[in-house]
Amino acid sequence: MTEIDRSRAFAKDVKRIVVKVGTAVVTGKGGRLALGRLGAICEQLAELNSDGFEVILVSSGAVGLGRQRLRYRQLVNSSFADLQKPQMELDGKACAGVGQSSLMAYYETMFDQLDVTVAQMLVTDSSFRDKDFRKQLSETVKAMLRMRVIPVFNENDAISTRRAPYKDSTGIFWDNDSLAALLSLELKADLLILLSDVEGLYTGPPSDSTSKLIHTFIKEKHQDEITFGEKSKLGRGGMTAKVKAAVNAAYGGVPVIITSGYAAENISKVLRGLRVGTLFHQDAHLWAPVVDTTSRDMAVAARESSRKLQALSSEDRKQILLDIANALEANEKTIKAENDLDVAAAQEAGYEESLVARLVMKPGKISSLAASVRQLAEMEDPIGRVLKKTQVADDLILEKTSSPIGVLLIVFESRPDALVQIASLAIRSGNGLLLKGGKEACRSNAILHKVITDAIPKTVGGKLIGLVTSREEIPDLLKLEDVIDLVIPRGSNKLVSQIKNSTKIPVLGHADGICHVYVDKSCKLDMAKRIVSDAKLDYPAACNAMETLLVHKDLEQNGFLNDLIYVLQTKGVTLYGGPRASAKLNIPETKSFHHEYSSKACTVEIVEDVYGAIDHIHQHGSAHTDCIVTEDSEVAEIFLRQVDSAAVFHNASTRFSDGFRFGLGAEVGISTSRIHARGPVGVEGLLTTRWIMRGKGQVVDGDNGIVYTHKDLPVLQRTEAVENEI
Repeated sequence: MTEIDRSRAFAKDVKRIVVKVGTAVVTGKGGRLALGRLGAICEQLAELNSDGFEVILVSSGAVGLGRQRLRYRQLVNSSFADLQKPQMELDGKACAGVGQSSLMAYYETMFDQLDVTVAQMLVTDSSFRDKDFRKQLSETVKAMLRMRVIPVFNENDAISTRRAPYKDSTGIFWDNDSLAALLSLELKADLLILLSDVEGLYTGPPSDSTSKLIHTFIKEKHQDEITFGEKSKLGRGGMTAKVKAAVNAAYGGVPVIITSGYAAENISKVLRGLRVGTLFHQDAHLWAPVVDTTSRDMAVAARESSRKLQALSSEDRKQILLDIANALEANEKTIKAENDLDVAAAQEAGYEESLVARLVMKPGKISSLAASVRQLAEMEDPIGRVLKKTQVADDLILEKTSSPIGVLLIVFESRPDALVQIASLAIRSGNGLLLKGGKEACRSNAILHKVITDAIPKTVGGKLIGLVTSREEIPDLLKLEDVIDLVIPRGSNKLVSQIKNSTKIPVLGHADGICHVYVDKSCKLDMAKRIVSDAKLDYPAACNAMETLLVHKDLEQNGFLNDLIYVLQTKGVTLYGGPRASAKLNIPETKSFHHEYSSKACTVEIVEDVYGAIDHIHQHGSAHTDCIVTEDSEVAEIFLRQVDSAAVFHNASTRFSDGFRFGLGAEVGISTSRIHARGPVGVEGLLTTRWIMRGKGQVVDGDNGIVYTHKDLPVLQRTEAVENEI
């Protein structure tokens, strides 16, 4: 949901607002009033009242508050002997009667301090069956609102004819959520706000880390997808009741927001059109796609597309840039038309001349941008360049190669031409990209993004470059440190400072060691035994020790897997299996593949082939060090090219992933982040480095039996390498 969508929801002037406060918001521990929280809400409502809004409050909490007071009174009046007996369950209606007076006394005291008059309005379900009652109710409330009085509604549970008003869910309304929805329709409110103890409606229980906040409820999409948690332990309904009430009101023509009553100023944020909580609106399906794309979805899609981009040949990547240059020129008139609309809107809005000047794409600008993209395409391919080549020992060759960082988030202001430059650099360097431009250039950015992504072949996918359209999405993106690797803010010092202070993601402005050994079907068994044993046992607590052993499925069938397992078990290694390995080997199933044992223990899993191993490493690894053991050079090269880790080895123990053993001097460790120090030395710009080691079965074995030569070998340029092959 974008800022524009929220403004559509409140297109007409909001005048009359119904605010419902849930029991979990009203009361705190022990059933007592949450004085600070409730006081803050009263202050917001008083401010709205003074600003000319017509405010109607629906408040829960009477039953819970009354129960707390009666329990206290029961305790005070009981003897020690009485307390030893089973305590009688308090009558819910009696609790309601006691609590209603206490709750209203608080509201009167608080609002009186804020110079606001309130009126208690107790209603029952049966009353609404009377048309005359409904007419009189409407007239009375309208008279109060004209005099700036805030009516405070609550169901009169004390005299309700319902058998158990806090359990029975029948009738015209059945709790204060449904009462609030009914009143919003009956009194022709412009907006209904339901305050809860969570931020809004989630796809599952809010306590579940996989649950996502739904910013805009789309009935066609979400009604069958949502999994609710337990019902509220304090009030009657919980989120299930709120959603039902919200849908009834929204499809009756009253927009609804479910949001947290715990957060400061959420009511005023809603009225400013900010993306707070979950919006319910009868036209929501027209604004937002039925298939929602979250910030995380965009970042994950960009990473997946970047890996496809990296798998292309240098010529294919070059051709993408040439196609983009051609597309820019072919769509010059359309781009200019959209840019003219941005410029006109900026001038009408009264933006500073300097900002408008940066916004304008002058004649010849598109041709200039296309020329710069072609120039970039003709540059030497930066991906996979061998920066350094070392003979670590006899037949043990180490290469340092250039590599993309991963997924970049670029936040820039004003200049739409920056989008073209950044996107071109990202493609040339093999990176996924998320872009957030200034709102003043929204039309220009949108058309440029479309032209560029349409030119990207389907084998890579246009999701390689995502365009963030709402400023409200930025906080969500800055929390995605697991899928975004570098943030580059281009703009004011304030922008850079704000982003640096709001994220754990590395910012370029003014870990775990989950190491894998994959044993392929074409391995030498003795070599595999040595490497697996060394990777796990040379120093089990090291960050470059093997934590997961992946084995090709054919090795289970020919018995090689049992030999590998026997080697580890006889040396005291405790084994845990994935779903396939645990069943085949009769070993306990691991609770998580993403686990660093740092001891004589490891996980074993069976995979289909090298691609299955690569997918497993990408999903569960930590991008530290991963190794393949195989005699098939083609399979080895696939693994070395496609595994996205800081160090990737062929026929060599993961324990070689060490600054000293690389010949780099003192230990600096392996960086698992994708900023400029991936491995011991970083590079500038949008590239980092990877290490490729090719061996012939060497193991560390405490550095016994191996002679380190650390000899520099000549690095051939691409043209020289091609000439030598010819």
